Amino acid sequence: MAGTRIAETNHNNKLPADDEFIREYTTIGARAMAKKYDVGERSVHGRRRRVAERQGVVLKGGVGGFAVTLNQHPSAIPLHIQNGVVLVASDAHYWPGIVSTAHRAFVKFCQDLDPVAVIMNGDAYDGARVSRWPDGSWADAAGKPTVIQELMATTDSLEEIRKAAPKARHIWPLGNHDARFESRLLQSASEYAGVEGVRLKDHFPEWEPCWAALINNDTVIKHRLKGGVHATHNNTVTAGRSIVTGHLHSLKVSPYTDYNGTRYGVDTGTLADPYGPQFANYTELNPLNWRSGFAVLTFHKGKLLWPEVVHVTGSSEYEFRGKVYQI
Repeated sequence: MAGTRIAETNHNNKLPADDEFIREYTTIGARAMAKKYDVGERSVHGRRRRVAERQGVVLKGGVGGFAVTLNQHPSAIPLHIQNGVVLVASDAHYWPGIVSTAHRAFVKFCQDLDPVAVIMNGDAYDGARVSRWPDGSWADAAGKPTVIQELMATTDSLEEIRKAAPKARHIWPLGNHDARFESRLLQSASEYAGVEGVRLKDHFPEWEPCWAALINNDTVIKHRLKGGVHATHNNTVTAGRSIVTGHLHSLKVSPYTDYNGTRYGVDTGTLADPYGPQFANYTELNPLNWRSGFAVLTFHKGKLLWPEVVHVTGSSEYEFRGKVYQI
C-alpha cells in the first residue's frame, strides 16, 4: 500500500498517510483517531472512504478491526482484461417451459461476440415455492413449478449459455432469489449441511460462484447494492468504481464524473419477461418500471468504455446500437 501522503483538504492534512491511517483505523477506530489528531470524527470517516477507494480495501475500525483487499477476498473473483467483451445478464428467474426473447438474444450475443467472460449476475433461479411471499390465491399456489422443475429449467438455460461461449469464463454472483434455495434448507434441515446437492452451486458446477466479480480494480459486478430509482447513480458514487448490478430490473446506464474521471452505474435489467408468471403474484400486475435485456461491457487497453445495453422491444425483437433485430 502506498506510504506517500495523498493530498487532502483542510484539517484532514493532520491525518497520517494511507498505510499508517489503515493501521491506526483498524486498531483504535475513528473516535480515538479523531481525538488523537484533533479532528472531527466525520473527517476520519470521510478519509476512510477515500483511502478505501484508492487502495481497494474494505476497512472496519476499532478493536477487532480489519483491512481486506477486495481482489484477495475469498468471495470475490478478480479478472484482468486488457481488451475484450464481457456480457452481463441478471434476474432470469427461469421457469419451465418459458424461453424469453432476452435469453435467446443473450445466447446469440454469446455466440457472436466471443466474450472473455459471461456473468450471470444473480437470480437465475427464482425459488417460487420457497418464497417468503404468500400465495394470493389457490390458482397462484397451483401454478408454481416445483423446486426440481425450476432447477432443471435453470440448469438447461445456463448450459445453453455456457455452450454458446465455450472459451469464456462463466461467473455467477449470487442473487437474493438464488439464496432462497439454501436458506430454506438451512432453516428446516440444517443437519444436511455439506451434503452434496443442498447448495445451489452443486447443480451448476461449470459456473464459478461468488459475491462479486472485480475487473481491473475499477469495475465491480455484483447482484445488488443500493435500492430505489436512483440506484445506479448512488451505486457508483458509493462504490467509487464502475459497478454493474441487477436486482431492480431497470436496465440503464448512469455515468458519474468527478476529479477521478468518469465511471458508470449499470443496471442489467431482467432476462425474464417483466410480466411473466414469475412476478404476477407479488406485483399484482401493477405498472412496472422494468425492462428486459442485458449489458455489453467492452474493455480497451484495460479501460471500460461506455457500457451498452441490449433492450427487448417486443416479442422476438430487440434493439442494439440504434438498430432493431429479430430473434
